[in-house]
Amino acid sequence: MSDPRSADGTPQFSTAEYPGAAGTNLCKSCNQTISGNYYRVNGVMACPTCAARVKSQIPRDSHAAFTRGLLFGIGGAILGLVLYAAFGIITGWMIGYVSLAVGYIVGKAIRLGSGGIGGRRYQIAALALTYAAVSLAAIPIWVAQVSKARNATRSELSQSVRSPSEQPSTNSSPAPQQKPASASRPPNVGRAIVGLVFIGLASPFLELRDPVHGLLGLVILFVGIRIAWQIARGTSIQILGPFKSPKPASVAVNSG
Repeated sequence: MSDPRSADGTPQFSTAEYPGAAGTNLCKSCNQTISGNYYRVNGVMACPTCAARVKSQIPRDSHAAFTRGLLFGIGGAILGLVLYAAFGIITGWMIGYVSLAVGYIVGKAIRLGSGGIGGRRYQIAALALTYAAVSLAAIPIWVAQVSKARNATRSELSQSVRSPSEQPSTNSSPAPQQKPASASRPPNVGRAIVGLVFIGLASPFLELRDPVHGLLGLVILFVGIRIAWQIARGTSIQILGPFKSPKPASVAVNSG
């Protein structure tokens, strides 16, 4: 409650003040007194003019906005995939906590591309792209691990083929000529890629072969998807009203 005194300190009794009465009928945007109807913008009181201005500034969902958001989201998913795979290849650790960063990147990318517009279809896109980025990151990690294992095996074989004490035989008979290998059918690259994609998408569940590690990875992946889901929800602005402005109560004070 404000102190009911005049500028020179003399008490005033002609006007009664109550807690909250001075700010109850003020627009929180323009700070003007609301004498007629008012609105609630995200729970905050606003005059009709400010409420109409906020409503006009709310971005409208459209096919173009969703397309931009989806394209940005795909770019974010690719960036997240590269980040996840690079971390796994460089460190050799399959840490699911990187899924949290991937979900954040995808959600922010979709929101940036859509201009802040969100909704159910944006959230579904964020969910799918986050899962795809995290699961498909297992493919380059597997390829790198297989390549390292092959290089190590070849190095061991090359060292064990010939010992230092062995010398080439001078009287060795000429090696029999080998028959030319029959032309083999070229591998189906497209089928191999599709198979890798399916295996990659199933990789979070294939990790359940180690129950503790696999279950922990799924939980962290779910949290990352949850982050992307929340961010892709967009900016929520709720405008309620109009409501009738309450009239301030007046109390007559007898100065006699």
